[in-house]
Amino acid sequence: MRNVLLPETPPPTRLADLRNIGAAMLKDFAVLGIQSVAELARADADTLYWQLQERTQIRHDPCVWDTFRAAIHQAQTGEALNWWRFTPERKARQQAGQFPRWPDQG
Repeated sequence: MRNVLLPETPPPTRLADLRNIGAAMLKDFAVLGIQSVAELARADADTLYWQLQERTQIRHDPCVWDTFRAAIHQAQTGEALNWWRFTPERKARQQAGQFPRWPDQG
């Protein structure tokens, strides 16, 4: 059997075309002022997660960070991974005290 190289898939150009992104995340991107995949590719998941909580004054589930991280990864590389692939990274950072905390979490 021959090895066949498949062409790289470029990242989608619309936020709605990213894996893991539905109506709720599109609303979150609007709150954050993210309007394109190119903008998202320059973003940081920690910053987006913190700004979303500040702007909405709501503590969001940490899985939102996982989804931001997955979307940023796809925007930067074209590789579409499920959001839960980034959960171990977040949990390790939480254990190490290196994850953004909502103010009432001490």
